[in-house]
Amino acid sequence: MNNNKVVLVVGAGDATGGAIARRFAREGYVACLTRRSADKLQPLVEAINAEGGEAHGFACDARKEEDVIALIEDIETRLGPIEAFVFNIGANVPCSILEETARKYFKIWEMACFSGFLNAREVAKRMVTRQRGTILFTGATAGLRGASGFAAFAGAKHGIRALAQSMARELGPMNIHVAHVVVDGAIDTDFIRNSFPEKYATKDQDGILNPEHIAENYWYLHNQPRDAWTFELDLRPWNERW
Repeated sequence: MNNNKVVLVVGAGDATGGAIARRFAREGYVACLTRRSADKLQPLVEAINAEGGEAHGFACDARKEEDVIALIEDIETRLGPIEAFVFNIGANVPCSILEETARKYFKIWEMACFSGFLNAREVAKRMVTRQRGTILFTGATAGLRGASGFAAFAGAKHGIRALAQSMARELGPMNIHVAHVVVDGAIDTDFIRNSFPEKYATKDQDGILNPEHIAENYWYLHNQPRDAWTFELDLRPWNERW
């Protein structure tokens, strides 16, 4: 019998997704990481392994059903049961509704919503047979209200929040904890440092989100006793207007 416990992070970037993977790996979980390009995962895989954990990177287009099915089968067969699944694909692309194209709108929905359905469905099928597991979706303020110039992103994030709600109600009685995390605010990334230097300058005052602190909350959700499960958790810096 394979006694490994696996965390699958779909959208394991350099910030939030990577921090979540490292947090679970420190607790002995085998970290399985996906992006469309496996080469971009290599530094994170090497870092986790160097820290004494175990990590594996997979190239997978999260929007393609056959790729997702094959990925889950491979992980469950070779590495162990997926005890925790994190969907962390963003697709935060601004555009005026007057200039938005059907192609780009659909692509954003595919990335930030449809791929969440595909991956979560396949993982849930495995978890149901074991009667345990955690499914966590990274959301955003756009999932609560649509801002001007972000119609496509807001539509996708509203969709993933609704998916999470429906799954939580259906799968909770099967001992599967489904939660949605609203990450509201700038995160400590190269993008924020380079594109919004004034915002990044508030880092020393805890004015932007630390990915490691976000990851700590995902670990907390995974370990909640089922008599006090959280469905939705908001994370934002103290100075964020909301």
